[in-house]
Amino acid sequence: MSAFRDGLFEGKSVFVAGGTSGINLGIAKRFADLGAKVAVLGRNPEKAAFAAADIGQGAIALTADVRDYGAIRAALEEAAATNGKFDVVVSGAAGNFLAPALGMSANGFKTVIDIDLIGTFNVFRACHDLLVTPGASLIAITAGQAINAKPLQVHACAAKAGINHMIRVLAMEWGPEVRVNGISPGPISGTEGMARLAPDASEHDAYFERIPLKRWGEIDEIAEAAVFLSSSSAAYVTGTILDVDGGSQLGDASRMDVEKGLA
Repeated sequence: MSAFRDGLFEGKSVFVAGGTSGINLGIAKRFADLGAKVAVLGRNPEKAAFAAADIGQGAIALTADVRDYGAIRAALEEAAATNGKFDVVVSGAAGNFLAPALGMSANGFKTVIDIDLIGTFNVFRACHDLLVTPGASLIAITAGQAINAKPLQVHACAAKAGINHMIRVLAMEWGPEVRVNGISPGPISGTEGMARLAPDASEHDAYFERIPLKRWGEIDEIAEAAVFLSSSSAAYVTGTILDVDGGSQLGDASRMDVEKGLA
């Protein structure tokens, strides 16, 4: 059940890069449900069109690669021309795969850096003069790998750490006109990312046991966090990385089960 009133974002303009699936699509849907005019962007035109139809309420489908600054700028201008300057911009396009550093090509490493880190910079830099100021909210979707090193994730760890520091720098440079924050989701059910990182039942269970809240998160819970960060309730929040992860960043809670004799 949401804590936010209906119509909270009535008439406001929201742009979600990577908004054609998973967490980002869930965020786009939530803003649309609250009355926002929403534009979603992805690399695949059919997938973008399907996502916009799924969102409904006049959502706009746009196609561009976040690694291409010119294409991103053109998409942002198109969305702004239709929906007006942006009150909220979410950058969530990401790439990931499991591989040891010695089993990863330089191009594989660069691809994730380009999509995650450079893509986030491109979206935020390209949208700056198209924002409603003061008051616009920028949100980057980051991950726990930014803080906690994980084997087989050197590319994602480097990219997400860069995003976290970018958030902080932009918050300093662009305040007070614009607020810049990040959301760091934990394991979220029904997402492509978790399907890749925990592809079988044993890995599924291992993730579950390590989480203090003993469950996976839901896409709607990340969407609610995005709404909060873009609402007047967060008017004094900028440069913050909001962990929405069931306590995952705190460490391995399964050790407590052993000490209590529960495992």
